[in-house]
Amino acid sequence: MISTFRTAWRIPDLRSRILYTVGLLIVFRAGVAVPVPGIIPEVIAGLFKEGSLFAFMDLFSGGALRNYSVFAMGIYPYINSSIIMQLLTMVIPSWEEMSKDEDGREKLQSYTRYGTVIIAAIQATGMTLGIRSQGALVSTSPWVLIEAILSLTAGTAFLMWLGELITEKGIGNGISLFIFGGIVSEMPREIASLYFTLRLGLTKWYNVLAMVAITLVTLLLVIWVTEGERRVPVQYSKRVVGRRMMGGYSTHIPLRINQAGVIPVIFASSLLAFPATIASFIQAEWARRLEEFFDYSNPWYTVLLALLIFGFTYFYTSMVFNPYDIADNMRKYGGFIPGIRPGRPTADTLSRIVSKITFVGALFLAAIAILPNFVVKITGLPGFRALGGTSMLIVVGVALETMKQIEAQLVMRNYEGFLK
Repeated sequence: MISTFRTAWRIPDLRSRILYTVGLLIVFRAGVAVPVPGIIPEVIAGLFKEGSLFAFMDLFSGGALRNYSVFAMGIYPYINSSIIMQLLTMVIPSWEEMSKDEDGREKLQSYTRYGTVIIAAIQATGMTLGIRSQGALVSTSPWVLIEAILSLTAGTAFLMWLGELITEKGIGNGISLFIFGGIVSEMPREIASLYFTLRLGLTKWYNVLAMVAITLVTLLLVIWVTEGERRVPVQYSKRVVGRRMMGGYSTHIPLRINQAGVIPVIFASSLLAFPATIASFIQAEWARRLEEFFDYSNPWYTVLLALLIFGFTYFYTSMVFNPYDIADNMRKYGGFIPGIRPGRPTADTLSRIVSKITFVGALFLAAIAILPNFVVKITGLPGFRALGGTSMLIVVGVALETMKQIEAQLVMRNYEGFLK
């Protein structure tokens, strides 16, 4: 990895892309420190205290929610809008046709942007009304309310724009890198908190050692599963195209164990955070009970989270992987799985294989997501989200994806140099 980065740094074009990406990430971190106008920081600090239901969302925003900055909502509205658009593309035939060509995909992307702004405005309104009921605004004037809502919505729209700029002109996926940057920025704070907890005698050394060991094992497992794949052999028969003989070679279809990535975890966490978020701003006994039920330390919450992640993993995998399209493309170009007839039998075989490996991936994601709760009970230490399994999954996944893009850029430039 280090040698690849050094090689990329020597190429002026790649070096400028890397610096461009780093520069926009610095802009993102600077925006985390810009508070929403009209808030009272002391009251906000009490509402979004560490360990609350907002801790998980605050982690992905890099502390922006805790500071209630203009980036407090992070990139969540964009993620939710993208998921909704993918669902609608599956059920609306005209949108499904649009997704098959470049112009149509660009139009669908513009719909995603509009959806992001709408979702961000709705979420910003709910959050601002909630903190106003808690006395976190300097005034109850509607102008102060509108200013806060517009600031939050504009912050999310600005982040979406920065993310697309990174994807287009930088290195890596901009949206993923913002989440990556938010988690990495929280790691030093959690490590320092762990050190002072040990130094002040609030825990024993073997508890810290156990947590470090669990973190390292989790990191290794995340890398292993992220890179793990099932290779389905494919044979292409020889065929004549014009005056040339084509085909007659063997290859494979790489099916990843975790094709859904971290999307099921984010989606399930967001879904479960919604009722608790609403309840936290309502002064009623039933609201307190609902908030307690959706607390991270509640065993029933842990079970529900694991079940939702398991189900969403299968659902999202079915969205991103279509065995019938793959089987049809293989048949068109003379490809087949040895021992399996082309067409429907090939699609059924791929579907069975994906179902089996998705079961392993779903179990892994569910275990990773609920791991911090068990670490807290085993070690007696407070919840460390940035060092937890979900955080490791995102950090490792984004890092590997970014390095693969750098390697692809290097390979492309080597080919260009050879042709010249």
